Amino acid sequence: MDEISNITRGLTTEKAADVQSQVQVSVVKKAIDIEAQQAQQLIESVPAPVSPGQPGGIINTKA
Repeated sequence: MDEISNITRGLTTEKAADVQSQVQVSVVKKAIDIEAQQAQQLIESVPAPVSPGQPGGIINTKA
C-alpha cells in the first residue's frame, strides 16, 4: 500500500485525475461485461418454443 501512496504522491493533480478516470472506465467496462454475461445466461435459460405438433404447442380455447 505504501508503494501505491508513493506513486500517487509523485503524480501531478492532472495525472492523478487521468489515472482515476482510467480506473473508472475500467470498472464500468467490467460491469458491462458482467451484465452481458448475465443477459446471455438468461437468454439461454429460456426454453425453445414448442411447435404446434408437440404436446403443449396448442392451447384449446374452446374447452
